[in-house]
Amino acid sequence: MRKRRTLRILLRHGLLLLLSALWLTPILWLVVTSFGADSGPNIRSFFPSRWTTAHYEALLLGGDSVSQFPQWFLNTLIVAIFTCIISTAFVLMTAYAMSCLRFPGRRTMMNVAIILNLFPGFLALIAVYFILKEVGLTNSLTGLVIVYSAGSGMGYLVAKGFFDTISKSLREAAYLEGANEATVFFRIILPLAKPIVVYTVINAFLVPWMDFVFASIIMNSGISAEKTVALGLFTMVDKVNRNRYFAQFCAGGVIVSIPISILFVIMQRFYVEGITGGAVKG
Repeated sequence: MRKRRTLRILLRHGLLLLLSALWLTPILWLVVTSFGADSGPNIRSFFPSRWTTAHYEALLLGGDSVSQFPQWFLNTLIVAIFTCIISTAFVLMTAYAMSCLRFPGRRTMMNVAIILNLFPGFLALIAVYFILKEVGLTNSLTGLVIVYSAGSGMGYLVAKGFFDTISKSLREAAYLEGANEATVFFRIILPLAKPIVVYTVINAFLVPWMDFVFASIIMNSGISAEKTVALGLFTMVDKVNRNRYFAQFCAGGVIVSIPISILFVIMQRFYVEGITGGAVKG
């Protein structure tokens, strides 16, 4: 029995190791290519023959009609921060209303939201584009923030499920002490919901940071300085620019992953504290 169990453990860990290697190999190749001396794709060997940081220097300190990475990064960061703040507020407030409040039409609204979430968002892309065009918000960061934030409240289901697990007696005790809904939400519910707040913040930040489809339609002026990171990096690997900018594209991919990693590391502490903490302390 012990040998059989050991064999199962070895097979399980061997499979996990193989899957990890398959997942990490493209990421490792992206990193090593960004430090290689070749400007185009390195198809001769996995590791470059010569190492350099020239591509990072050209990406961050240089700039031409094709590559304006610092401006792309700034544009995307602005959109991501504002979208993160607005979307997180929308999602948490909607989830609280659907979980803790009782009002006419609540169940109907929840059913409609679930049905609408079954359809992919890009089905409304053309209509959204023409609406933004009519009000003059195409090719603007404000338009992107509105597109990413406006419908974010419909993604409340995960947060609602977490709020449903918080004891109703806590809210009732607060009501007896004279607290209103805002006090209950900010002073009682949110401190107990740190894991779902962290989850919502990370998701809200990732949507604009990684999106290409909506940005490519709305930011269509062709001016390099107005692009987001996803659009800018895409222009580096088209047929015209691939052999000159591919290594810079890899360097940009590495740099783009840094804010996400930092955000996750910072938020992980609050996530763990929210899971291990309790509502009542002795």
